[in-house]
Amino acid sequence: MGDMYREIMVKPDTPLGKRFLKGFFPVMTGICVLIGVVFWPFLIGALAFLLLTLFVGSKMEVEYEYLYVNGELDIDAIYSKQKRKRICSYDMEHLEVLAPEKSHALDSYLSRQGAKFDDYSSKKAPEKSYILVFNEEKGQKIIKVELDDVIITDIRRIAPRKVNLY
Repeated sequence: MGDMYREIMVKPDTPLGKRFLKGFFPVMTGICVLIGVVFWPFLIGALAFLLLTLFVGSKMEVEYEYLYVNGELDIDAIYSKQKRKRICSYDMEHLEVLAPEKSHALDSYLSRQGAKFDDYSSKKAPEKSYILVFNEEKGQKIIKVELDDVIITDIRRIAPRKVNLY
């Protein structure tokens, strides 16, 4: 039997506020430099806006990449199409339940206190999102992702009782 390898790219929409700030920081840097030529204290403001542009602005746009290999799901964040960071890795042996976002099979899990919830989906309405609940040493971890039918079928092969498709 062959190895199962699948990767999916998901790009959430950048909120309007983040898009505004991404353009605002460089503009304010330029304005402070121009004013700083005459009034030197504005050069400190220019430096501050330049640092905000470099460090905060670079993390404003994010894409998620799901890499599914033989029952293990890795989620990476790609910031501004330049920098990749591994966010988490999950083994399907620790899966408690997998179900579509609006499924009633998730009601008892989503209402629990202390469970950590992370959203790695595109946050777009027509996309089909799934909720995965994992048992970890620190407690339960709930993640929201957009998986395709091939990955769902393979997870169902690994843990048939833990996958609810209704």
